Amino acid sequence: MILLTPAPNLHFPDTTALAKFGDAGPQPQILADSERMKVLVVGLNPGQKIPSHPGDQAMYHFLAGSGEMILEGETFAVAAGSTVIAQQGATRSIRAETALVFLAAKPQ
Repeated sequence: MILLTPAPNLHFPDTTALAKFGDAGPQPQILADSERMKVLVVGLNPGQKIPSHPGDQAMYHFLAGSGEMILEGETFAVAAGSTVIAQQGATRSIRAETALVFLAAKPQ
């Protein structure tokens, strides 16, 4: 029998403020990293992008700003309050129109 150590409960009163912005590109900040799940907060400056790539199943929830997410060739406008769920292996990319902050969560 394998016993998993439970991750601590976490609370972030202002998650958007934890995002880091860099001139060279995104600087993801890890909020949680357990045996079962990884959660990041990411900031993109206007015009920056995360290039197209296939990935694991993941949830993206946008906290601030605006931009677009391309998922399997389909473009979605994203802004604060938008959520996109990408399935395993789906190709995705994100481009910021304004300073964009989002959460990304995926199973480990």
